[in-house]
Amino acid sequence: MKIKYLIYAAILIVVGYLIYNRVQSNKSQAAATSGAAGKGAKMPPISVNGVVVTPQHFDNTLSVSGSIEANEQVQIRTEISGIVKTIFFKEGTLVNKGDMLIKINDDELQAQLLQATTRENLAKENEYRSKMLLQKEAISQQEYDATLADLKSLQAQTQLIKAQLSKTSIRAPFSGKIGLRSISEGEYVTSATVITSLVNANPVKITFSIPEKYANRIPLNTKLTFTTSSSAEVFNAQVFAIEPSINIATRTIQLKALAGNSDGKLLPGSFAKIDLPLSSIKDALLVPSEAIVPVLKGKKVFIMENGLAKDVEVETTARTEKDVLVSAGIKPGDTVLTTGIMSLKTGMPVKVTIVNR
Repeated sequence: MKIKYLIYAAILIVVGYLIYNRVQSNKSQAAATSGAAGKGAKMPPISVNGVVVTPQHFDNTLSVSGSIEANEQVQIRTEISGIVKTIFFKEGTLVNKGDMLIKINDDELQAQLLQATTRENLAKENEYRSKMLLQKEAISQQEYDATLADLKSLQAQTQLIKAQLSKTSIRAPFSGKIGLRSISEGEYVTSATVITSLVNANPVKITFSIPEKYANRIPLNTKLTFTTSSSAEVFNAQVFAIEPSINIATRTIQLKALAGNSDGKLLPGSFAKIDLPLSSIKDALLVPSEAIVPVLKGKKVFIMENGLAKDVEVETTARTEKDVLVSAGIKPGDTVLTTGIMSLKTGMPVKVTIVNR
């Protein structure tokens, strides 16, 4: 029995020694690693891209969409009903103001005019004879006044028929291009019938809206540029009218600009992409938009300082498709980092490759 207990005790002593030896070995390794780090082991620099901030000229513009409208555009209709006697225009051609477009049959009105003229002439003779008799005191003033009233009534009827006759000749209200016609000679037309359209598209009007915060920054005669979806050509226009109130539903204000269109490239109804100038800055500091990091209280960028990354808070204003205008936080000559910014922290060593813009 004594030998058995001695064997158990020996086994426990050996196991305890092995455990103790293992623990001490781990402590030695940890101390060695800590000592190596304390002796100044350095993190390798991170390779990133960057740009050197240089002052440059910057035109701050507002991009909005709008529509191209004709300078003048109407649907040609008749004021009176009747049969179309003659069509004088050719579709798609230019006409001048006052040119005859349509003639409505006026035979009945001509007969009415002849009848009214005859009655008027007879009334004039009656009025003349009554006037002579009144001077001789052969009739009373009341009798003469009745004759004069008949004359004026017939004259009014004649003028009314002449006015109706003038409406049978439909003329161009302004110069422009005639559209497609929807009637033929011999067709009966009424005031509801659209005969054709007339468009004056030189110049054209550009209609667009801007947010209310820019309402006081776009005065009359402001020059702007725009493009259309059908062409990459840049066209010029000038603001000539501004709506005097803000649209409550959209919180925008509507403007109109005029653009020359002598070559007919701008078609009414087209979409227009408009660039409005807001301000011009001589020594603007622009950084790529990918360098801006949103933070809780604003925005920041990383710059390189003595080979290390450093985050600085910045204030921004305008934005373009590629760049952001920085108004405070950086200065000319700073190297702003543009890649790897989400993994950067202040104090990290960086190796910067300068990218030319």
